Amino acid sequence: MRYLHTMVRVADLQASLDFYCGMLGLVEVRRKDYPDGRFTLVFLAAEGSPEAQLELTHNWDGDALLEGGDEGRNFGHLAFQVDDIYGVCADLQAKGVVINRPPRDGYMAFIRSPDNISIELLQKGGAREPQEPWASMPNTGKW
Repeated sequence: MRYLHTMVRVADLQASLDFYCGMLGLVEVRRKDYPDGRFTLVFLAAEGSPEAQLELTHNWDGDALLEGGDEGRNFGHLAFQVDDIYGVCADLQAKGVVINRPPRDGYMAFIRSPDNISIELLQKGGAREPQEPWASMPNTGKW
């Protein structure tokens, strides 16, 4: 057995691609439109890790599981290892992403996608020395 991908439903495919590719730095691996079923699948991966993919499923006519602000069938979170948790969080924050759980411990942070999918960021190689402004930053919203 081998891991293939994690699927998340997205309401706005372009907003999700802007977030996952433009802000998090994932790359599109492949895309397939299904006109008869009226949906699109887009597979993303971190550069250098094509074996671990994120599948974005976009239903062209909307998705009852995402309507009304409900988080639908939210499964928990996605997790990505990063080389510099402070640098990644600062870059995301500069792009307008809310850091819901700042990396106070130098190891773990949480953000959310446009569809409220929780995303955990973990520092590669273990915790870094705590530093400001992160060490004293409170949580914001849910994570």
